[in-house]
Amino acid sequence: MFNRVTSFCRKVLNRDNKVREIDDLKLEIIPRQEHGISRKDISENALKVLYRLNKAGYEAYLVGGGVRDLLLETEPKDFDIATNATPDEVRKLFRNCRLVGRRFRLAHILFGRDVIEVATFRGHHSGEKSESKGDKNASQSQSNDGMLLRDNVYGTIDEDAQRRDFTVNALYYNIDDFSVRDYAGGVEDLKNRVIRLIGDPETRYREDPVRMLRAVRFAAKLNMEINAATAAPIPALAHLLRDIPSARLFEESLKLLQSGHGYDTYVMLREYNLFSPLFPILEEHFTEDRNSKCEQMMALVLKSTDERIATQQRINPAFMYAAMLWYPLETRAEEIAFESGLSYYDAFMVAANDILDEQVKSIAIPRRFTAMIRDIWQLQLRLSRRSGTRAYKLLEQQKFRAAYDFLDMRGNVEGGQLSELAQWWNDFQRADRDGRNDMVQVLNKASSTKKVRRRRKAKPRRRKPQSNQES
Repeated sequence: MFNRVTSFCRKVLNRDNKVREIDDLKLEIIPRQEHGISRKDISENALKVLYRLNKAGYEAYLVGGGVRDLLLETEPKDFDIATNATPDEVRKLFRNCRLVGRRFRLAHILFGRDVIEVATFRGHHSGEKSESKGDKNASQSQSNDGMLLRDNVYGTIDEDAQRRDFTVNALYYNIDDFSVRDYAGGVEDLKNRVIRLIGDPETRYREDPVRMLRAVRFAAKLNMEINAATAAPIPALAHLLRDIPSARLFEESLKLLQSGHGYDTYVMLREYNLFSPLFPILEEHFTEDRNSKCEQMMALVLKSTDERIATQQRINPAFMYAAMLWYPLETRAEEIAFESGLSYYDAFMVAANDILDEQVKSIAIPRRFTAMIRDIWQLQLRLSRRSGTRAYKLLEQQKFRAAYDFLDMRGNVEGGQLSELAQWWNDFQRADRDGRNDMVQVLNKASSTKKVRRRRKAKPRRRKPQSNQES
């Protein structure tokens, strides 16, 4: 009853005055009957963690994207939990717990493949050692640009809300009374479909430049607009992404481009100058009308990925990266062949190494993916060689299907002989044994005809000239 009265009073007092400054957030508690979140829609494993923390005397909240998505009546991808228990205290409660993270320690509760992430409430950026919860080793520091380098400062739920990035993520579902705590007008922004940063945008972006990527990702994913004040500093601060560890940007690139809204996200990243810091190699292939071969391929592979995700088909990051980097590879191979005099194949292999070495500096693509990228690229050079038994051997290659799909995309971009080659392989895969034999025989005859035409007449054997002198 008290919560209902409190909620009503706050609604009346704050109806025309929503304060959004980071140091002066206003809490609104929305009771169970006034929001649409049901425990039936929450992961069973997440509920187990929430209840155990609560039973042990700790505060426990479903937080962030899970609450946001439930309020939007969509299925959350993850169920993250926030608590006042420290990571070590969480580990004592759960035998299936492991602690991860250096910048900020987190507890991962493992239920088979399902991982419930539990974070301790974060405190303010004081720059001093935090003695909260008796953790004398918890500390945080910042770089000269204002980026947080270490952030193990624990605090209260109110401080944690101030530390959240966007208003729509500063939402907490309380397992104790099933209410929703809204600290920054996030529910209102959800209704208005606005992505708004909490606090001064430039300061928050400098603390963690990845927030710029998150703003774009949420806007594209949720079909929302970025608030003007939130969007304004992004183009000028995009260069700060170059200081982010490449391993972290690899994970972010997957969230951006392989979450079902890759193409829309790509368009928005280009709009805010955020794409070039992730893929600097591609910048020289960008045009004003966005119609270069490279840009056509980008659109094609990202739309295809979105369609596959929508139909619950498997996707592989290696294929996407192979397609995105193909035209820079072709350009580099031609340059190396011209400058060095190497055969095109040798120049191509050197260029492949160069392109991947450059790309992993900004996005640390793991070796298991770079190996597949090389296989897809190398097969592009072999798919045109189909005579004899070559076509059958290529069909047995482990990466053939990925190589063919990429060839088909190249045909859509370039047309001509490449499109005809892709169609031939499409027909060859669909044909029965006799049909395949016939197709190969046609190629063999054509190849033999060309060899006959190219065969030159043998030069007459040069004889040693006879002496004109008589013996």
